[in-house]
Amino acid sequence: MFRCLTLPLLVATAASAWAGPADDGRWYTGAYAFSDELGGFRIVSASGAGSLADPIVIVQELTSPQPAVLTIYAASPISPTGRVGERVTGMLHLRVVTLNNSGLPWIGFAFELEEIRGKPSTFGDGLSFDQRQAYTGNIGVHPFASVERHFEPYDRLEFGDGHVDPMEDASFRFFITDFTPVERFYLLQDPQIPFS
Repeated sequence: MFRCLTLPLLVATAASAWAGPADDGRWYTGAYAFSDELGGFRIVSASGAGSLADPIVIVQELTSPQPAVLTIYAASPISPTGRVGERVTGMLHLRVVTLNNSGLPWIGFAFELEEIRGKPSTFGDGLSFDQRQAYTGNIGVHPFASVERHFEPYDRLEFGDGHVDPMEDASFRFFITDFTPVERFYLLQDPQIPFS
C-alpha cells in the first residue's frame, strides 16, 4: 500500500537527521547528491539509501507552475556491482514528496529523465524509469489515480486523474535504472495546470 505522509510530518522527521545542505548547496544521501540549483523549487530534506526497502526520499517545495529540474550527482564511486547506498550502481529507488506552493492547482504531474540537460533521455543512453519491465510495481503516487509510461522518444512518467491544490502535497515513487551510470543526470518535474 502506498501512502502519502503530510509534508510537515516528513519535514519534522527529516529535520532530526538532516540539518541542511552541504557547503556546496547539495543534499547528500546514499551514494547520491541532489541539488535545486536550477531554480523554481527548493529541497527541504533528503534521506535514505536508494534501495527498495530504504528509498531516497526527497522532500521539496515547488514555488512556480513552471517545470523545475532536480540535478542528481554521483557522490560515491560508480560501480554497477557495488552495494546500494555505498556506490552508484545505476539502480535508484526514489520517492519525491512535493508541496504545491505555486499558487495554482495541479491536475497532473510529469517526470522526465535527461542525461544531457535539455535533451530528453533516449533508449541508447541506458537511463530510464525501469524501461526493461513492461509492468512495474515500483511506481506509486498520491493523490493521482493513473500513470502513463513513455519510453520513446523520451523517458517520461505522466500522472493524472487527480489534483493537488495550492499548499497541498503529492507523493511520487519510482525506480530509476541506468545501465551506463554517469556522474550527473537530471529529473525534469512538470506540474500540469488547468487551462482557462
